[in-house]
Amino acid sequence: MTGAAAASPPTPSGDVAARATAGFRQRYAAEPAGRWAAPGRVNLIGEHTDYNDGFVLPFALPLRTVVAAAGRDDERWTVWSELDDDPVEFGPREADEPGAVTGWAAYVAGVVWALRAAGHRVPGARLAIASDVPVGSGLSSSAAIESAALAALVELGGLDLPAARWPRLAQRAENEYVGAPTGIMDQSAVIRGRAGHALFLDCRSEEVEQIPFDLGAAGLAMLVIDSRAPHRHADGEYASRRKSCEEAARILGVAALRDVDAADLDAALGRLPDDETRRRVRHVVTEDQRVLDTVDLLRAGRIRDIGPLLTASHASMRDDFEITVPEVDTAVEAALAAGAYGARMTGGGFGGCVLALVDADSADAVAAAVTAAYAARGFAAPGTLTVLPAAGATRLD
Repeated sequence: MTGAAAASPPTPSGDVAARATAGFRQRYAAEPAGRWAAPGRVNLIGEHTDYNDGFVLPFALPLRTVVAAAGRDDERWTVWSELDDDPVEFGPREADEPGAVTGWAAYVAGVVWALRAAGHRVPGARLAIASDVPVGSGLSSSAAIESAALAALVELGGLDLPAARWPRLAQRAENEYVGAPTGIMDQSAVIRGRAGHALFLDCRSEEVEQIPFDLGAAGLAMLVIDSRAPHRHADGEYASRRKSCEEAARILGVAALRDVDAADLDAALGRLPDDETRRRVRHVVTEDQRVLDTVDLLRAGRIRDIGPLLTASHASMRDDFEITVPEVDTAVEAALAAGAYGARMTGGGFGGCVLALVDADSADAVAAAVTAAYAARGFAAPGTLTVLPAAGATRLD
């Protein structure tokens, strides 16, 4: 969950859906009515462009959060998580007051709040949550829990809420109830992701296009490197960059930085008052263009050729947006030196994960090279796994 922890707690072992069911039975002495799953996500490219009305290209992960749930007769909600054995219960008063429920349970309470604020009658429910999405690593565990809980509550209540409207509602839960100023990318990827595809999202219009991204057929893999850095995604740092972008857009007379064309960037930079603002704007405008260029290459089936764009994205985050930390920079450098086609930090920054596009048969060697580089720098060993694009939120049974 964004900003919720300094480092990931150990992920419980065993099938995540079975753990959710077992937790429900143990906590509530009953059977769940169903199980709903939502994945984590990584962003292939397009960082800090979402709240600038720009373009992003995330994909859903095979790592999932599962909610086992059943309705109850009263208008109350009880939530249990395997990472905190004490359940949290709240009613309409707490659900209608942003911030009244705190910690991990706030993401569920926020969904209840957002549904009620949109005029839906939300069913009382008991929920048990299990997850394979690491907390605090930038893989959007917050959007996963929101989306799985949302799917459960919509179906349990028979609510008339098409899935195309879920991402905006889940974003409202995180922005206005939890108080995290995130864009709509995370929820869109988690809800609308498709196996074998990346999700090309226009964050202004909310139009999406499923872009073929069949790594396996190309003999490739995406190596995800959990930097294990203390997650320094401080709300103040994120908010200051968002404020800087909004102020720059005001000075430039545009609705959002998405409206600054890459061809006009130099002229736009010349109208800004200081070097820091110019760097922030340069990152956003060039990052939007890198997303568009990546989409063009993927449409043409040229997956390997996106590597330099990934690496350029990382350099821009490091030098212009200033959101990387030594651990993620080390992971990128080591992966590239070991033969990755491209590598970049993914997520909001100040910690989190790195993506490296690699040949499938060299993934282990690249992972070993990153681990060795960490040891040489005295960093805690990173976590690594290879992933392929997976499906979005769904009911399991």
